Amino acid sequence: QVQLAESGGGLVQAGGSLRVSCAASGRSASKRTVGWFRQATGKEREFVAGITWSSSSTFYADSVKGRFTISRDNARNTVYLQMNSLRPEDTAVYYCAATVGIPGTRESEYDYWGQGTQVTVSS
Repeated sequence: QVQLAESGGGLVQAGGSLRVSCAASGRSASKRTVGWFRQATGKEREFVAGITWSSSSTFYADSVKGRFTISRDNARNTVYLQMNSLRPEDTAVYYCAATVGIPGTRESEYDYWGQGTQVTVSS
């Protein structure tokens, strides 16, 4: 089992920055690919960014490329999502998820999920 806990969400103005964190605990927590997803009110959850356990590969949704950066600190079992140049359309609950499988962008490919953290971008 792997437990995931997001933190760092909040309210920020458009154009601002925010960093959310995902702390992992449990079996082989640092050996798993981690992805960030988000869900805006009334919309389906969508993939945002992912990182392999070795950090050798990162991948992003087109909507956040060049603005968001995913990274991880395996010594702290924590994955970060640095979000810059935030837009009102980035407002959502952000979830982190983990998998031992092949890194992917679909919800079904991830085995463990956190409870989410709210990010609100005001215009």
